[in-house]
Amino acid sequence: MRVVMATDAGHPGRANEDFAGAVAAGLVLVDGAGGIADAAQVCHHGVTWYATRLGGALLGALSLGHGLREVLAEGIERITDEHRDTCDVTHPISPFAAVAMLRFVGGRVEHLVLGDAVVVLGRVDGEPFVAHDPREVVIARSVEQRLQGVPPGSDRYRRLLGELRAQRNSPGGFWVAKDDPRVVAEAVTGSCPAAGVTGAALLSNGASRLVDTFGRTDWAGLLDLLGSAGPEEVIRQVRQAEAREGVATDDATIVYCC
Repeated sequence: MRVVMATDAGHPGRANEDFAGAVAAGLVLVDGAGGIADAAQVCHHGVTWYATRLGGALLGALSLGHGLREVLAEGIERITDEHRDTCDVTHPISPFAAVAMLRFVGGRVEHLVLGDAVVVLGRVDGEPFVAHDPREVVIARSVEQRLQGVPPGSDRYRRLLGELRAQRNSPGGFWVAKDDPRVVAEAVTGSCPAAGVTGAALLSNGASRLVDTFGRTDWAGLLDLLGSAGPEEVIRQVRQAEAREGVATDDATIVYCC
């Protein structure tokens, strides 16, 4: 198995808040959610710390034989405990993240997605299999439409953002890794025979937008591009598309194996 990865910070002057890693047992990507005003007053560690600590915990547990939901639940609980006594971990703007994982075990490839990260599996027969959870994207786009023309920092702007945050980790909303391990019940999971998989990719939403936001290619084309030019080229094309469309950049991270 060959694994390559690339990441690019999307915000000048701000740390990259994504994490990616690989071990023999599998792959992990954690897409930390940052850029939230006053977040440092709630948690002095920050989103990068949370994403890195959670990602490391997940990588270390992939080979222990637990189910992927159990691996993620234990990771969330462990990292939350590390700063529960110093930070307001339950506050709506405390650090949270989307997660994607792959594990290779017993001749099968297992996957898990929580939040707006994406797993893409190339298949010997048929189109790629794509594991993603559209709930956050659908809800966020609805709020973004209502935010158009609203002055940042205004009472209405803060109220609309509050509505979005209130839908995080709540029934009828969307689900991310934060402080409550019970969210893993909402993760998208599954498995398939490893013999039928030709390649696999984990993408943060800042990288998957080449397909799901800009429509510059499809998932099969994305895997072809990853195989021929690597993840750096995918991210380069994402940045080109963002510039052409006038879309704000985001941290973009890809882990690809074949």
